[in-house]
Amino acid sequence: MELIRSDISLLQKKLKISPAVVILGPRQVGKTTFALQAAQSLQKNYLYLDMESGQDFARLSEDPETFLQLQKEKLVIIDEIQAMPLLYSRLRSVIDRDRINGRFILLGSATPHLVRGVSESLAGRVSYLDLPPLKLSEISSFFDWKHHWFRGGFPRALLASSNDEFIDWMDSYIRTYIQVDLSTLFGINLNPSINRKLWYMLGHNHSNIVNVQDLSRSIGVTAPVINRYMDYLQGAFLIFKLQPWHTNAGKRLVKSPKVYIKDPGILHALMNIQSFDQLTLHPHIGASWEGYVIEQIMYHLPSSYQLYYYRTHSGTEIDLVIVKGSHPISSIEIKFSNIPTPTKGYFIGIEDLKTEKNFIITPLSETYIFKGATVCSLSDFISLYLGTIENTNQ
Repeated sequence: MELIRSDISLLQKKLKISPAVVILGPRQVGKTTFALQAAQSLQKNYLYLDMESGQDFARLSEDPETFLQLQKEKLVIIDEIQAMPLLYSRLRSVIDRDRINGRFILLGSATPHLVRGVSESLAGRVSYLDLPPLKLSEISSFFDWKHHWFRGGFPRALLASSNDEFIDWMDSYIRTYIQVDLSTLFGINLNPSINRKLWYMLGHNHSNIVNVQDLSRSIGVTAPVINRYMDYLQGAFLIFKLQPWHTNAGKRLVKSPKVYIKDPGILHALMNIQSFDQLTLHPHIGASWEGYVIEQIMYHLPSSYQLYYYRTHSGTEIDLVIVKGSHPISSIEIKFSNIPTPTKGYFIGIEDLKTEKNFIITPLSETYIFKGATVCSLSDFISLYLGTIENTNQ
Protein backbone atom coordinates (compact mmCIF):
# COMPACT_ATOMS: atom_id res chain seq x y z
CA MET A 1 0.00 0.00 0.00
CA GLU A 2 1.44 3.37 -1.03
CA LEU A 3 0.14 6.39 0.85
CA ILE A 4 0.51 9.63 -1.13
CA ARG A 5 1.10 12.71 0.98
CA SER A 6 -1.21 15.66 0.38
CA ASP A 7 1.75 18.03 0.79
CA ILE A 8 3.40 16.85 -2.42
CA SER A 9 1.78 19.63 -4.47
CA LEU A 10 3.03 22.19 -1.94
CA LEU A 11 6.58 20.83 -2.29
CA GLN A 12 6.33 21.07 -6.08
CA LYS A 13 5.23 24.72 -5.81
CA LYS A 14 8.07 25.56 -3.44
CA LEU A 15 10.63 23.98 -5.78
CA LYS A 16 9.46 26.26 -8.57
CA ILE A 17 10.14 29.45 -6.58
CA SER A 18 13.15 28.56 -4.44
CA PRO A 19 16.62 27.13 -5.08
CA ALA A 20 16.23 24.68 -2.19
CA VAL A 21 13.47 23.27 -0.04
CA VAL A 22 14.24 22.00 3.45
CA ILE A 23 11.86 19.25 4.58
CA LEU A 24 11.88 18.79 8.34
CA GLY A 25 10.23 16.07 10.38
CA PRO A 26 10.96 13.24 12.82
CA ARG A 27 12.85 10.14 11.80
CA GLN A 28 10.83 7.45 10.01
CA VAL A 29 8.02 9.86 9.12
CA GLY A 30 8.51 9.22 5.39
CA LYS A 31 10.59 12.23 4.30
CA THR A 32 12.74 10.20 1.89
CA THR A 33 9.78 8.53 0.20
CA PHE A 34 8.01 11.88 0.00
CA ALA A 35 11.00 13.61 -1.62
CA LEU A 36 11.55 10.79 -4.13
CA GLN A 37 7.86 10.78 -5.08
CA ALA A 38 8.05 14.53 -5.70
CA ALA A 39 11.24 14.21 -7.78
CA GLN A 40 9.72 11.46 -9.91
CA SER A 41 6.51 13.44 -10.42
CA LEU A 42 8.57 16.35 -11.76
CA GLN A 43 10.12 14.00 -14.34
CA LYS A 44 13.53 15.42 -13.63
CA ASN A 45 16.88 13.69 -13.25
CA TYR A 46 17.81 13.54 -9.60
CA LEU A 47 20.62 12.41 -7.33
CA TYR A 48 19.91 11.03 -3.86
CA LEU A 49 22.59 11.31 -1.15
CA ASP A 50 22.23 10.08 2.43
CA MET A 51 24.60 11.74 4.90
CA GLU A 52 24.28 8.77 7.25
CA SER A 53 25.75 6.56 4.50
CA GLY A 54 29.53 6.39 4.77
CA GLN A 55 29.90 6.28 1.00
CA ASP A 56 27.69 9.31 0.33
CA PHE A 57 29.24 11.24 3.22
CA ALA A 58 32.70 10.64 1.75
CA ARG A 59 31.59 11.80 -1.72
CA LEU A 60 30.58 15.17 -0.31
CA SER A 61 33.01 15.73 2.52
CA GLU A 62 36.22 16.35 0.54
CA ASP A 63 35.05 19.18 -1.73
CA PRO A 64 31.28 19.61 -1.48
CA GLU A 65 31.14 22.83 -3.50
CA THR A 66 32.83 21.32 -6.56
CA PHE A 67 30.82 18.11 -6.29
CA LEU A 68 27.50 19.96 -6.10
CA GLN A 69 28.42 22.31 -8.94
CA LEU A 70 28.94 19.27 -11.17
CA GLN A 71 25.36 18.19 -10.43
CA LYS A 72 23.91 21.49 -11.64
CA GLU A 73 21.54 19.84 -14.12
CA LYS A 74 20.04 17.50 -11.52
CA LEU A 75 17.72 17.84 -8.57
CA VAL A 76 19.96 16.87 -5.63
CA ILE A 77 18.26 15.30 -2.62
CA ILE A 78 20.41 15.34 0.52
CA ASP A 79 19.04 13.21 3.36
CA GLU A 80 19.78 13.71 7.09
CA ILE A 81 21.66 16.92 6.34
CA GLN A 82 22.27 17.60 10.04
CA ALA A 83 24.88 14.79 9.94
CA MET A 84 27.15 17.17 7.96
CA PRO A 85 26.57 20.66 9.44
CA LEU A 86 29.23 22.27 7.21
CA LEU A 87 26.95 21.68 4.23
CA TYR A 88 24.83 24.65 5.24
CA SER A 89 27.72 27.05 4.62
CA ARG A 90 28.81 25.25 1.45
CA LEU A 91 25.28 25.28 0.04
CA ARG A 92 25.05 28.98 0.61
CA SER A 93 27.91 29.68 -1.79
CA VAL A 94 26.74 27.06 -4.31
CA ILE A 95 23.26 28.58 -4.43
CA ASP A 96 24.59 32.13 -4.71
CA ARG A 97 26.90 31.15 -7.58
CA ASP A 98 24.06 29.73 -9.72
CA ARG A 99 20.66 30.73 -8.42
CA ILE A 100 18.51 28.09 -10.09
CA ASN A 101 15.15 27.25 -8.57
CA GLY A 102 14.31 23.66 -7.72
CA ARG A 103 17.92 22.59 -7.38
CA PHE A 104 18.03 20.99 -3.92
CA ILE A 105 15.77 19.11 -1.53
CA LEU A 106 17.31 18.91 1.93
CA LEU A 107 15.89 16.46 4.47
CA GLY A 108 16.46 16.91 8.18
CA SER A 109 15.31 15.23 11.39
CA ALA A 110 16.33 18.10 13.66
CA THR A 111 15.71 21.84 13.84
CA PRO A 112 18.83 23.37 12.22
CA HIS A 113 19.39 26.09 14.84
CA LEU A 114 19.92 23.43 17.52
CA VAL A 115 22.42 21.37 15.51
CA ARG A 116 25.99 21.87 16.67
CA GLY A 117 28.19 23.27 13.93
CA VAL A 118 25.43 24.98 11.94
CA SER A 119 26.67 28.56 11.80
CA GLU A 120 25.36 29.64 8.40
CA SER A 121 21.81 30.67 7.74
CA LEU A 122 20.20 29.87 4.41
CA ALA A 123 17.61 32.60 4.90
CA GLY A 124 16.37 33.93 1.57
CA ARG A 125 17.77 30.91 -0.24
CA VAL A 126 15.48 28.13 0.94
CA SER A 127 11.86 27.40 1.65
CA TYR A 128 10.86 25.22 4.59
CA LEU A 129 8.25 22.49 4.66
CA ASP A 130 7.37 20.62 7.84
CA LEU A 131 6.36 17.02 7.16
CA PRO A 132 4.28 15.66 10.03
CA PRO A 133 3.18 12.06 10.53
CA LEU A 134 0.39 11.01 8.18
CA LYS A 135 -2.74 13.10 8.65
CA LEU A 136 -6.24 11.75 9.20
CA SER A 137 -7.34 13.09 5.80
CA GLU A 138 -4.46 11.22 4.10
CA ILE A 139 -5.35 7.80 5.49
CA SER A 140 -9.16 7.96 5.70
CA SER A 141 -9.57 5.86 2.54
CA PHE A 142 -7.62 3.01 4.15
CA PHE A 143 -8.10 3.27 7.94
CA ASP A 144 -10.68 4.68 10.34
CA TRP A 145 -9.97 7.38 12.92
CA LYS A 146 -9.71 4.83 15.76
CA HIS A 147 -6.83 3.01 14.07
CA HIS A 148 -5.11 6.30 13.27
CA TRP A 149 -5.58 7.73 16.77
CA PHE A 150 -4.29 4.61 18.51
CA ARG A 151 -1.29 3.98 16.28
CA GLY A 152 -0.42 7.52 15.18
CA GLY A 153 0.82 8.62 11.79
CA PHE A 154 4.21 6.99 11.29
CA PRO A 155 3.86 4.78 8.20
CA ARG A 156 5.53 1.69 9.73
CA ALA A 157 3.37 1.93 12.86
CA LEU A 158 0.18 2.57 10.93
CA LEU A 159 0.76 -0.30 8.48
CA ALA A 160 1.91 -2.88 11.05
CA SER A 161 0.05 -6.17 10.55
CA SER A 162 -0.88 -6.50 14.24
CA ASN A 163 -0.86 -4.52 17.47
CA ASP A 164 2.05 -6.66 18.70
CA GLU A 165 4.08 -5.66 15.63
CA PHE A 166 3.09 -2.02 16.16
CA ILE A 167 4.18 -2.11 19.82
CA ASP A 168 7.49 -3.83 18.95
CA TRP A 169 8.27 -1.22 16.28
CA MET A 170 7.31 1.70 18.49
CA ASP A 171 9.28 0.40 21.49
CA SER A 172 12.37 0.05 19.28
CA TYR A 173 11.80 3.53 17.88
CA ILE A 174 11.63 5.07 21.35
CA ARG A 175 14.60 3.08 22.65
CA THR A 176 16.78 4.08 19.68
CA TYR A 177 15.89 7.75 20.11
CA ILE A 178 16.70 7.60 23.84
CA GLN A 179 19.98 5.76 23.51
CA VAL A 180 21.42 7.07 20.25
CA ASP A 181 19.40 9.31 17.96
CA LEU A 182 18.93 12.43 20.07
CA SER A 183 22.67 12.71 20.70
CA THR A 184 23.49 11.94 17.06
CA LEU A 185 21.02 14.46 15.65
CA PHE A 186 22.36 17.39 17.64
CA GLY A 187 26.02 16.41 17.85
CA ILE A 188 26.14 16.37 21.65
CA ASN A 189 26.22 13.79 24.43
CA LEU A 190 22.78 13.51 26.02
CA ASN A 191 22.32 11.21 29.01
CA PRO A 192 20.07 8.27 27.98
CA SER A 193 18.82 7.89 31.55
CA ILE A 194 17.60 11.51 31.64
CA ASN A 195 16.10 11.13 28.17
CA ARG A 196 14.19 8.02 29.22
CA LYS A 197 12.84 9.39 32.49
CA LEU A 198 11.90 12.74 31.01
CA TRP A 199 10.13 11.35 27.95
CA TYR A 200 8.10 8.88 30.01
CA MET A 201 7.18 11.53 32.57
CA LEU A 202 6.09 13.89 29.78
CA GLY A 203 3.94 11.09 28.40
CA HIS A 204 2.13 10.75 31.71
CA ASN A 205 1.75 14.55 31.89
CA HIS A 206 0.56 14.85 28.29
CA SER A 207 -1.78 17.84 27.73
CA ASN A 208 -0.91 19.38 31.10
CA ILE A 209 1.16 22.35 32.19
CA VAL A 210 4.45 20.75 33.18
CA ASN A 211 6.17 21.97 36.32
CA VAL A 212 9.86 21.95 35.43
CA GLN A 213 10.86 22.16 39.10
CA ASP A 214 8.87 19.01 39.86
CA LEU A 215 10.48 17.22 36.91
CA SER A 216 13.95 18.28 38.00
CA ARG A 217 13.39 16.97 41.55
CA SER A 218 11.97 13.66 40.28
CA ILE A 219 14.81 13.05 37.82
CA GLY A 220 17.55 14.48 40.05
CA VAL A 221 18.90 17.22 37.78
CA THR A 222 18.55 20.98 37.67
CA ALA A 223 15.67 22.83 36.02
CA PRO A 224 17.95 24.27 33.28
CA VAL A 225 18.95 20.71 32.34
CA ILE A 226 15.28 19.71 32.05
CA ASN A 227 14.58 22.74 29.86
CA ARG A 228 17.55 21.92 27.64
CA TYR A 229 16.48 18.29 27.18
CA MET A 230 12.94 19.39 26.42
CA ASP A 231 14.31 21.78 23.79
CA TYR A 232 16.03 18.85 22.10
CA LEU A 233 12.88 16.71 22.21
CA GLN A 234 10.98 19.59 20.63
CA GLY A 235 13.79 20.18 18.12
CA ALA A 236 13.50 16.53 17.05
CA PHE A 237 9.72 17.01 16.51
CA LEU A 238 8.82 14.59 19.31
CA ILE A 239 6.95 16.96 21.62
CA PHE A 240 5.25 20.31 21.15
CA LYS A 241 4.33 23.13 23.48
CA LEU A 242 0.97 24.85 23.24
CA GLN A 243 1.39 28.42 24.41
CA PRO A 244 -1.31 30.30 26.34
CA TRP A 245 -3.18 33.23 24.82
CA HIS A 246 -2.58 36.04 27.30
CA THR A 247 -3.37 39.43 25.78
CA ASN A 248 -6.50 39.98 27.87
CA ALA A 249 -5.18 42.52 30.36
CA GLY A 250 -8.36 42.44 32.46
CA LYS A 251 -7.95 38.80 33.53
CA ARG A 252 -5.45 36.91 35.66
CA LEU A 253 -4.24 34.42 33.08
CA VAL A 254 -2.18 31.26 33.20
CA LYS A 255 0.98 31.98 31.20
CA SER A 256 2.82 28.64 31.15
CA PRO A 257 2.69 26.31 28.11
CA LYS A 258 1.04 22.92 28.00
CA VAL A 259 3.22 20.07 26.70
CA TYR A 260 2.10 17.27 24.38
CA ILE A 261 3.73 14.18 22.90
CA LYS A 262 3.52 14.98 19.20
CA ASP A 263 2.36 11.59 17.89
CA PRO A 264 -0.36 9.56 19.65
CA GLY A 265 1.30 6.25 18.73
CA ILE A 266 4.41 7.32 20.65
CA LEU A 267 2.24 8.52 23.54
CA HIS A 268 0.41 5.20 23.80
CA ALA A 269 3.67 3.24 23.68
CA LEU A 270 5.14 5.43 26.44
CA MET A 271 2.03 4.73 28.53
CA ASN A 272 2.10 0.98 27.75
CA ILE A 273 -1.33 1.05 26.07
CA GLN A 274 -1.30 -1.95 23.74
CA SER A 275 -4.69 -1.87 22.03
CA PHE A 276 -7.53 0.49 21.24
CA ASP A 277 -9.71 -1.32 23.78
CA GLN A 278 -7.12 -0.60 26.48
CA LEU A 279 -7.07 3.04 25.40
CA THR A 280 -10.85 3.37 25.86
CA LEU A 281 -10.49 2.20 29.49
CA HIS A 282 -7.40 4.25 30.33
CA PRO A 283 -7.73 7.18 32.76
CA HIS A 284 -5.76 9.42 30.35
CA ILE A 285 -8.06 8.82 27.37
CA GLY A 286 -9.37 12.40 27.46
CA ALA A 287 -5.85 13.83 27.43
CA SER A 288 -4.89 11.54 24.54
CA TRP A 289 -7.97 12.57 22.53
CA GLU A 290 -7.26 16.25 23.20
CA GLY A 291 -3.70 15.95 21.91
CA TYR A 292 -4.81 13.98 18.85
CA VAL A 293 -7.44 16.57 17.89
CA ILE A 294 -5.02 19.48 18.38
CA GLU A 295 -2.37 17.67 16.37
CA GLN A 296 -4.73 17.06 13.43
CA ILE A 297 -5.94 20.67 13.42
CA MET A 298 -2.32 21.87 13.57
CA TYR A 299 -1.38 19.72 10.57
CA HIS A 300 -4.32 20.88 8.45
CA LEU A 301 -4.16 24.62 9.15
CA PRO A 302 -1.95 26.93 7.05
CA SER A 303 1.11 28.34 8.80
CA SER A 304 -0.47 31.82 8.84
CA TYR A 305 -2.65 30.69 11.76
CA GLN A 306 -1.45 30.10 15.30
CA LEU A 307 -2.80 27.79 18.00
CA TYR A 308 -3.08 28.60 21.72
CA TYR A 309 -5.05 27.58 24.76
CA TYR A 310 -6.79 29.98 27.12
CA ARG A 311 -7.05 29.67 30.89
CA THR A 312 -7.67 32.09 33.73
CA HIS A 313 -6.85 31.56 37.39
CA SER A 314 -10.58 31.63 38.14
CA GLY A 315 -11.19 28.47 36.08
CA THR A 316 -12.23 29.76 32.67
CA GLU A 317 -10.62 27.51 30.06
CA ILE A 318 -10.66 26.89 26.30
CA ASP A 319 -8.78 23.84 25.03
CA LEU A 320 -7.77 25.43 21.73
CA VAL A 321 -7.90 28.96 20.33
CA ILE A 322 -7.20 29.56 16.64
CA VAL A 323 -5.62 32.97 16.09
CA LYS A 324 -4.95 34.88 12.88
CA GLY A 325 -2.56 37.76 13.30
CA SER A 326 -3.50 39.19 16.68
CA HIS A 327 -7.17 38.18 16.53
CA PRO A 328 -8.66 35.05 18.11
CA ILE A 329 -11.17 33.75 15.56
CA SER A 330 -12.24 30.35 16.90
CA SER A 331 -12.63 28.76 20.35
CA ILE A 332 -12.64 24.96 20.46
CA GLU A 333 -13.67 22.61 23.25
CA ILE A 334 -12.46 19.00 22.86
CA LYS A 335 -14.56 16.25 24.43
CA PHE A 336 -14.29 12.46 24.30
CA SER A 337 -18.05 12.06 24.44
CA ASN A 338 -20.57 12.03 21.65
CA ILE A 339 -23.06 13.79 23.94
CA PRO A 340 -20.72 16.45 25.32
CA THR A 341 -21.47 18.72 28.24
CA PRO A 342 -19.38 21.86 27.66
CA THR A 343 -18.13 23.63 30.76
CA LYS A 344 -19.45 27.00 31.82
CA GLY A 345 -15.86 28.24 31.59
CA TYR A 346 -15.81 27.50 27.86
CA PHE A 347 -18.65 29.93 27.16
CA ILE A 348 -17.16 32.55 29.50
CA GLY A 349 -13.94 32.21 27.52
CA ILE A 350 -15.81 32.80 24.26
CA GLU A 351 -17.17 36.03 25.76
CA ASP A 352 -13.65 37.03 26.85
CA LEU A 353 -12.10 36.40 23.43
CA LYS A 354 -15.12 37.39 21.34
CA THR A 355 -14.54 34.57 18.86
CA GLU A 356 -17.23 34.13 16.23
CA LYS A 357 -16.65 30.55 15.01
CA ASN A 358 -16.78 28.16 17.94
CA PHE A 359 -16.78 24.37 18.02
CA ILE A 360 -17.10 21.41 20.34
CA ILE A 361 -15.23 18.50 18.75
CA THR A 362 -16.07 14.89 19.61
CA PRO A 363 -15.26 11.51 18.06
CA LEU A 364 -18.59 10.79 16.32
CA SER A 365 -21.27 13.37 17.16
CA GLU A 366 -23.93 14.29 14.69
CA THR A 367 -23.59 17.98 13.90
CA TYR A 368 -25.82 20.38 15.84
CA ILE A 369 -25.69 23.82 17.45
CA PHE A 370 -25.40 24.20 21.23
CA LYS A 371 -25.55 27.73 22.67
CA GLY A 372 -24.04 29.14 19.49
CA ALA A 373 -21.23 26.58 19.23
CA THR A 374 -21.17 23.88 16.56
CA VAL A 375 -20.88 20.33 17.93
CA CYS A 376 -19.32 17.98 15.38
CA SER A 377 -16.96 15.06 14.88
CA LEU A 378 -13.26 15.58 14.19
CA SER A 379 -13.63 14.23 10.65
CA ASP A 380 -16.47 16.64 9.88
CA PHE A 381 -14.58 19.53 11.44
CA ILE A 382 -11.57 18.94 9.19
CA SER A 383 -13.54 18.26 6.02
CA LEU A 384 -16.43 20.71 6.42
CA TYR A 385 -15.64 23.47 8.89
CA LEU A 386 -11.89 24.11 8.97
CA GLY A 387 -12.13 25.83 5.60
CA THR A 388 -14.70 28.28 6.96
CA ILE A 389 -12.23 29.30 9.65
CA GLU A 390 -9.47 29.73 7.06
CA ASN A 391 -11.72 32.05 5.06
CA THR A 392 -12.34 34.33 8.03
CA ASN A 393 -11.32 37.90 7.22
CA GLN A 394 -9.36 39.70 9.92
